[in-house]
Amino acid sequence: MSSQQTCSYLLANLDPVLCPDPWVFDHIAEGAPSNLNIATLFALIQESEGSTLIRRAPAGTNSLPMSQPTFAKITLQVCSDLEAVGLTAAVAQALTDINMCANVVAAALHDHIFVPYERRFEAIDCLKVLSVSAQQLQPKD
Repeated sequence: MSSQQTCSYLLANLDPVLCPDPWVFDHIAEGAPSNLNIATLFALIQESEGSTLIRRAPAGTNSLPMSQPTFAKITLQVCSDLEAVGLTAAVAQALTDINMCANVVAAALHDHIFVPYERRFEAIDCLKVLSVSAQQLQPKD
C-alpha cells in the first residue's frame, strides 16, 4: 500500500475520542525537585533544558482560571504506523484552518492531539469532518 493510500485510510478511520479531563504541560528545569504523581501522568519528555510532564490538571481546574493553559486530549482511535506519512500534517492543517493550536504526541499505536480545553468540542467536530471527507474519497469496493 502506498503512503498516500495509507494516509487516506488513516484519515477515513480517525475515530477521535475526547478525554473529559483537562491536561497541563509542566516544565521542570534540570535538577529541580518535582512532586511527580505517576497516576496523573500521560507523558514524560526529557529535553536538554529539563523535563516536560503532560499530566491531568488538578481537580477543579476546568472551572477555575489557571496561570497555565489547560488542554483537552483527543485520541485518534485508528491504529497508526509510526512511519505513516501525512497523518500528523493533515490533522494539524485541519486544526490550523480553524485557527487552533495542536500539540501532537505520537505513541506506538495511536496519536494524541492536545488542543485548548475551551475549544475541545470544536476540535472534535473538525476532526470528524476531516474523517468524513476522507471517507468520501475512499474507493468503493
